[in-house]
Amino acid sequence: MTSQGVRNGRGSPLSRRVTSRERSHCGDVTAGWGLSMMAERKLLVLFGSQTGTAQDMAERIGREAARRHLRCRVEALDSCDLANLIHEPLVVFVCATTGQGDPPDNMKMFWRFLFRKNLPPGSLCQLDYAVLGLGDSSYPKFNFVAKKLHKRVLQLGGNPLLPVALGDDQHDLGPDAVVDPWLVALWDKILTLYPLPPGLEIISLDTCLPPKYTLHYLPEDSPPPEGALLQPTALRAVPSELRPFAAPVVSNQRVTAQSHFQDVRLIEFDITGSAITFSAGDVVMIQPQNCPEDVQQFCQLLRLDPDRHFVLKPTEPGTSLPPLLPQPCTIRHLVTHYLDISCVPRRSFFELLSYFSTNELEREKLQEFSSAQGQEELYSYCNRPRRTTLEALWDFPHTTCAIPADYLLDLIPRIRPRAFSIASSLLAHPDRIQILMAVVQYKTRLSKPRRGLCSTWLASLNPEQGDVRVPLWVKKGGMKFPADPATPVIMIGPGTGVAPFRAAIQERVAQGRRGNCLFFGCRQKSKDFYCQAEWEELVAKGFLTLFTAFSRDQEEKVYVQHRIQENRRLVWELLSTGNAHVYLAGNAKQMPVAVAEALQSVLQLEGGLSPSEAEEHLTALERSQRFQSETWS
Repeated sequence: MTSQGVRNGRGSPLSRRVTSRERSHCGDVTAGWGLSMMAERKLLVLFGSQTGTAQDMAERIGREAARRHLRCRVEALDSCDLANLIHEPLVVFVCATTGQGDPPDNMKMFWRFLFRKNLPPGSLCQLDYAVLGLGDSSYPKFNFVAKKLHKRVLQLGGNPLLPVALGDDQHDLGPDAVVDPWLVALWDKILTLYPLPPGLEIISLDTCLPPKYTLHYLPEDSPPPEGALLQPTALRAVPSELRPFAAPVVSNQRVTAQSHFQDVRLIEFDITGSAITFSAGDVVMIQPQNCPEDVQQFCQLLRLDPDRHFVLKPTEPGTSLPPLLPQPCTIRHLVTHYLDISCVPRRSFFELLSYFSTNELEREKLQEFSSAQGQEELYSYCNRPRRTTLEALWDFPHTTCAIPADYLLDLIPRIRPRAFSIASSLLAHPDRIQILMAVVQYKTRLSKPRRGLCSTWLASLNPEQGDVRVPLWVKKGGMKFPADPATPVIMIGPGTGVAPFRAAIQERVAQGRRGNCLFFGCRQKSKDFYCQAEWEELVAKGFLTLFTAFSRDQEEKVYVQHRIQENRRLVWELLSTGNAHVYLAGNAKQMPVAVAEALQSVLQLEGGLSPSEAEEHLTALERSQRFQSETWS
């Protein structure tokens, strides 16, 4: 997308004159399809993806398009030049829904642009389109982004090829239960509009498509590659995903008792000279890397020389090179910093792997995992035990050693950055960023414990053993704290959910604001009461009102929602007379619902509202940004 198109006050790239031919096309969907028949056979697949699932699905559509000899581009929505959207005859949108019905980060600019009021109703009347949504029906705003996108493109004159598809993570077979039949219908429709040219047939599924890139090895005596991911020098531009800042780790302190089951860290980074600024509620993005042992295992399994240098070349002209990979690069750098060998592999991984298999038994299993009928079996093998890509490669040794290096970037997705709520304020800690991070580790039926890639890597970093740096950048967060210093805030942050509230409290205290009320919950006061001394000092100085819930310190479990109900009079006073803002952060399982019910109970018992009025009042607080939440699963 061009920033010019977004900022231009005189109109939008979509607001051009509509010709009489187009006007008749806009009024008749079938007329649009007739025009498409004469057009070039090309397809644009645009995705909005937070965790990579929508991108994986978009790339699958791209491969299926290639089999039908369509010229296809697959791009993130924010990478698309919207000024050219009016010239696209055929677009498939693949989009996930995040959080409370929000668009993913890589489609937020597109989202804002699409809902501008000055876009003319016929802007997209040349466009045939389809929308595929990926969501989770356990969330209240299930596939909200896909539904709204479909409706908006329709408003702008687009011609829908099919009803919007709503993939659901909660289905026994996952999103594929909806996606597979929808794609069959989509290709039927597209091939009716854009028939195969004479003499061409759909490329059989028995044929492996060419790789996106080829690796060209350099002579073994070539000089070492320059421009590695981590540059210790400060960057002139504000750091971003494409140009992260290599921040030194200042301290890495465990804040839970050694006897506690969970390892939680308070980690501090030095951002001196980075040009990074942030406010309470913002998040720091961290680009993790694979551990050396896993990298070594991967290279051994695939019979790759980790020190071999190569340059990457696109197979198709016009394909951009992956960002953050230096040219030339080593295999070690590629596997360490780019390939996500610890992620749970998707169906597309097994589909591609099956083409390389020289072993009949392995090939049959791989084909089963990549078939529509084998999705339950695949879920049991991969998703339930959280099996990693590296572990899956171990299970198919004959196939793994036959993987051509050219297909590595098609086979394995890139390592995605991880988001952490910033747990400190620049007013209290100049040139520093602190995060409060739980080290992810859990058991499944696999013998080896599952470990979070980023948290395990960060926990292993010891600044006392030398200069340790982490690539990071900062993004605006979802939570906004009140600008008026007189406005009180009620913060509900059990566990590491307290992180953004520590930043807010530090910021507000530095500005002399006293109306800070915190509900904090953990298991035991003696083991995981994060920042205890800091909170108690602020209570003593009159800056903080603190309510704690230590769930395991007594026979009957006590949680933050119980403390809210016990202190309902204060909560009601702050809401009704103080115009307080309420903030909630933490695990997305049962806690947010329980807290919402506790707040509704306060509104009923202290405010005299009926159950339906209390629910509506809470919804109104959300709409007016007086009740904000940030939860994660």
